[in-house]
Amino acid sequence: MQEKSLHAALKRWYAQPGDMVEQPVDGYIIDLVRGDLLIEIQTGSFSAIKAKLTTLLKGHPVRLVYPLIRDKWIVRVGADGETMLGRRKSPKHGRTEDLFDELVSLPELLKHPRFEIEVLFVQVEEIWCDDGKGSWRRQRQSIRDRRLLGVLDRLLIKGANDLRLMLPADMPSLFTNRDLAHALELTARQAQRMSYCLRKAEVIEAVGRQGRGIMYRLESLREP
Repeated sequence: MQEKSLHAALKRWYAQPGDMVEQPVDGYIIDLVRGDLLIEIQTGSFSAIKAKLTTLLKGHPVRLVYPLIRDKWIVRVGADGETMLGRRKSPKHGRTEDLFDELVSLPELLKHPRFEIEVLFVQVEEIWCDDGKGSWRRQRQSIRDRRLLGVLDRLLIKGANDLRLMLPADMPSLFTNRDLAHALELTARQAQRMSYCLRKAEVIEAVGRQGRGIMYRLESLREP
């Protein structure tokens, strides 16, 4: 329910003339059907859609569209859900590598020939309600909704070669998670998630250890 407005707005933004909306396919309702291509817009966890994608990919090309929040404004409203208490811009800015926080839920799909992901870099408003029911991190304010303000950019990822381009151009052929974290200014956990997904997609392979860390090697580029 928290994602409802954002999902609906993205579906309207993404749809093209001729697309079929909310179509039944193989026992599931698909957000958009564009010719043979099934398009699913996912604003929440990828783990919630893994079974659906796995089933659909048995007979169809599937594009997963994911909004990555580049900029966010937090709008606080009273317990009545209407009285505005304030609006501020979050200091946090999403980046491309944040995608791997979700991709760890379905890394084996990254090398499926009929699977692709399109990342939409978006600006949103997040509505916080001062109802005393939310997380202590938000001072007990609940997230009531997320509203799309705009789409800044988009990135289509189709297979191992596109994933490889997410690594720095000067990345050495042999590297560790520590090297990856340093090169992209990631936390150790972010680097581990990224390397895990890239290994599952056969972009890199584990070839040994350096101290307590795993040594990875870049796989050769594949023909498209």
